[in-house]
Amino acid sequence: MKPMRIFLLTLLAVLMTACYSHRTIGYLQEPTKANKLPVYDSAAYEPYKIRVNDEIIYRLVTLDETMSKMLGTSNSLSSGQYANSYRVYPDGTIELPFLKPLHVAGLTEAEAQDSLRAAFREIIPDADVKLALYNKYFSVIGDAHSGKYFIYKDRMNIFQALALTGDVMNSGDRRHIRIIRPRDEGQEPEVLEFDIRTNTIIDSKYYYIYPNDVIYVARTKDSFYKVPTYTGFLGLITSSVALLTTVLNYVAFMYK
Repeated sequence: MKPMRIFLLTLLAVLMTACYSHRTIGYLQEPTKANKLPVYDSAAYEPYKIRVNDEIIYRLVTLDETMSKMLGTSNSLSSGQYANSYRVYPDGTIELPFLKPLHVAGLTEAEAQDSLRAAFREIIPDADVKLALYNKYFSVIGDAHSGKYFIYKDRMNIFQALALTGDVMNSGDRRHIRIIRPRDEGQEPEVLEFDIRTNTIIDSKYYYIYPNDVIYVARTKDSFYKVPTYTGFLGLITSSVALLTTVLNYVAFMYK
């Protein structure tokens, strides 16, 4: 009966490791000695700064009907769409109609908006400007429903970003999430790697998502052996019991 004992022990080990547990896929867990989750330091939020090859869109509003028609703009902030986007050139400037090249690289959206408003007011005293980043997207690849997603709010965090994708799949490696973040022209991208399960990720340097970020979720090495649902788990138990019964009946028949 020694082979039978080995089989039962193997079956028990498989069943114990077959399902995903809260420890392996749960979010916002408290770091303890048992789970050995990392503890991340808090870091102040830094607004995104415009980079070379970003695209800018703006809306100009003025009571001067002549200038408004010349520039093809709307006098209402609530109507119409933004005009064409304008790429930030390698020298850090954008070129807009009726204006000299305006340097915006290294500025936040708010700073670039103030700079553009000041430039327009040199020719249109009552000019008001609303500026935004056109390429306000992040991308996801790996085990988290790959795609390109719009950053719909300031200070979007990693949980909100992944919620847009439908969350990380159970087979995704939450211990080693990576964010590939572009840096200034000529510099290598920054790669941030972190464990998303720990609650200390909140307000850490890994917490916020920026335009052009790429979130990569690798697949866990043991995902092949995992059962994603309780239905699958019950199916595994049922098939295992059926196999065990068959083996026992065969052994009993052989030793008659």
